[in-house]
Amino acid sequence: MIDRRQVIIKVFRKYGHSLGPESLEFLEDLIDRHDIADGDVEFSIEWMAKEYNKQDDAQMKVSLDVLQRVYEAFQNGDGEGAQEHALLDPDNHLFVIDAFDMPLWNWSTERSTFERASGLLTSSGTADSRVMAMRNRLNVIKQCVLRNDHFSPSTLPSKDREKLLTLRSTKQLLGRAGDRFLLFGMLTHSKEGKLCLEDQDGLVELDFSQLDQPSEGLFTEGCLALVEGDYTEDATLLVIAIGHPPCESRETARSIFGHVDFLGKGATTLLEDKQFAARVQLELADLRFFVLSDVWLDRPDTLLGLRKLFDNCMENSFIPKVIILCGNFTSVGIPQGNGREVRRYQEHFDALADVIASYPLITRSTHFVMVPGPLDITLNSVLPRRPLLSSFISRLKSRVPNIHFTTNPCRIKFFEQEIVVFREDLMSRMLRNLVGVKPDVKNDDLKRYLVQTVLDQSHLMPINVSIQPTLSEYDHALRLYPLPTAVVLADKYDRYQMTYEGCHVFNPGRFLGNTLTFSAYAPARRESEECVLDAPSDDG
Repeated sequence: MIDRRQVIIKVFRKYGHSLGPESLEFLEDLIDRHDIADGDVEFSIEWMAKEYNKQDDAQMKVSLDVLQRVYEAFQNGDGEGAQEHALLDPDNHLFVIDAFDMPLWNWSTERSTFERASGLLTSSGTADSRVMAMRNRLNVIKQCVLRNDHFSPSTLPSKDREKLLTLRSTKQLLGRAGDRFLLFGMLTHSKEGKLCLEDQDGLVELDFSQLDQPSEGLFTEGCLALVEGDYTEDATLLVIAIGHPPCESRETARSIFGHVDFLGKGATTLLEDKQFAARVQLELADLRFFVLSDVWLDRPDTLLGLRKLFDNCMENSFIPKVIILCGNFTSVGIPQGNGREVRRYQEHFDALADVIASYPLITRSTHFVMVPGPLDITLNSVLPRRPLLSSFISRLKSRVPNIHFTTNPCRIKFFEQEIVVFREDLMSRMLRNLVGVKPDVKNDDLKRYLVQTVLDQSHLMPINVSIQPTLSEYDHALRLYPLPTAVVLADKYDRYQMTYEGCHVFNPGRFLGNTLTFSAYAPARRESEECVLDAPSDDG
């Protein structure tokens, strides 16, 4: 006979909620009323907890009124009935979100949920904000790890409980040489240059001499890792296994934190997301987002390629809803203080404006999103990067009405979908900063390892801030939690596309050379496809 009350409390606590006596009594009464067997109690209560989280007015302290509403909706079979709606208007549900406009949500260990930061955020940051950014990275992933089935035991007695993994802290290592531990923390180097694992309680030196091959993924200084090993008399951890934390699906995260407005554009319930997704599949099956990277405007064949792309769109009566142009917009960096090169840089954007404006239908119908690259001129060089300087883009602004000059990275909210766009030579950056045992893998595996690493780390730049500085009060703009619907990792590396834990990740390739490569993303399918244009000749 299980303790049903303890099962109810534990399940709701798993989702960050506490129960008052009235709510607890109501749930116990439901179990008795429907004569739910002991083996089905946890499943039934988990369903109630998830449905409770979907409500707009769900609070950390469970409301009896909301619980009763959830139960009544279940009894009446509400939520699945089809309703007649007007046709969807994509423009009303398309938002381009600047990194500096995203609200900051800090993880509260006391309340086991996200709390919105008060006060204005600044680019300069403070010592406290730098510490908080690192704590957020650690705690956001740690709460996912502890909720994972391998770490979160069922309340029912079973043999599986013996196989559960228990996370330990570095402070628990003292005086326990010879014991085996599983730790979670950040890979970093000590003052002496030794590779260590650091958590909120301290750090321990790692010894990789007995590890032949790490698990899948790329391990860099600054990434968070699960490390299993034996603690030695020399106060080091002899590593026998190292892996990335498990990735939590978007659906799971949204079922818990669906009430949190991470993007600042209004939170939606899972039911609304489900309804939008179904309608987008039916009504917007042909809608596409084009994604181009390394659009070198200082090369004449680039503008010719754009003209050919627009001509193809007009000939086939196929106008993309969004065209995302990622930098670099120049093939070489602009030397500081070189006035002639700066003027040419502006002239290239003016020429782009003239090309786009020469296609009136595309100019009126398509949203253009401009994302700067590492070589482009912006106000800052750290992440997130500011938009292109306004002095270079005045003609684009005046001639193209639906153009968005945004940050790097940026996000696009389209109905229920969240699409992250990031322009960075990430593969080479990650490979240059590998630590510990290096993976022995080929090209295709490297692409998969990169995608797994970025999504498992829930961060676009899982590298120490001493290597790649970030603005501490805007570090959340690089956070990938909850997991987005799609992530564009625009990189000079080879093109790829893959789906991992329900998140579609792709590198669109480079829009240059003899074959101009780009990607077309289909929101209805949540997938991308490769598109290739033969480079046009100068004579047309």
